[in-house]
Amino acid sequence: MPAVLLATCDELPDGDEDGAILLDALAALDVSARWAAWTDPDIEWATGLVVLRSTWDYTNDREAFLRWVAGLPRVANHAAVVQWNTDKVYLGELAAAGVPTVPTAFAGPGSRVTFPDGMEFVVKPSVGAGSRGVGRFTPDRVDAAAQHVSQLHAAGRTVLVQPYLDAVDAAGETALIYVDGVFSHAVRKGPMLPDGVAHPVQGWELYIEEQISPRTPDDAELAVGAAALDAVRRRFGAAQLYTRVDLLPSPDGPVVVELELTEPSLFLQYGSGDADPASTFAVAIAPRVAP
Repeated sequence: MPAVLLATCDELPDGDEDGAILLDALAALDVSARWAAWTDPDIEWATGLVVLRSTWDYTNDREAFLRWVAGLPRVANHAAVVQWNTDKVYLGELAAAGVPTVPTAFAGPGSRVTFPDGMEFVVKPSVGAGSRGVGRFTPDRVDAAAQHVSQLHAAGRTVLVQPYLDAVDAAGETALIYVDGVFSHAVRKGPMLPDGVAHPVQGWELYIEEQISPRTPDDAELAVGAAALDAVRRRFGAAQLYTRVDLLPSPDGPVVVELELTEPSLFLQYGSGDADPASTFAVAIAPRVAP
């Protein structure tokens, strides 16, 4: 068996768009690797290092995914990190730790939800990926938002309510990618939630196509990224193999909208200048191969 198993899902047998260049970068270091769907019962997962990558269907059965991760002898990122990070209620913990974060209200199934007054807002499930289950609503569409909440609650999902930060329409999101706690590269993600759209939580495609381009982050964005990484270090005692910090522009500066520590796209093909993010990532994986 290969020294590294790159975990994906059935719908992406060869991984994310950067799957091939990651294999090439590992091969250049004489590290054997292959892609494997996390649901494949024929894979001997205990024989090598498992690196979680494009396991994007885990939201269909998070508990099964967490059991699988917990049973892996060697996995990156670590199982405790994955359990924490696959439910966006962690945003409340980040905010409490002083990390600038999108203001977020949480409501479990059966709980009453209050929507912001006089502003656009977003409703999303706390367990979700690829904008599935996310809706954007204007103040005059509270009834539609309430119906969307009811659908999410009926599916057993905790709901997050956040203000819609409209500066994203022009500036887009900034995704900061870190490897072993060190900044690697950044990209701009175009806005993904048109006005009036509410994506269903079930029966939706695996992911929504994104508009991606390289981005040079400013000092304020890097400062928020560093604060998020510090919070993770304090909680788990170490930097993780990979971290992606997704930021939105707000009137008070950049704020975290998601902290991706489980299966994020790392956009390894978007290095700027002489940077080679795929090689950087492979170099970080290689020392973890030995048991």
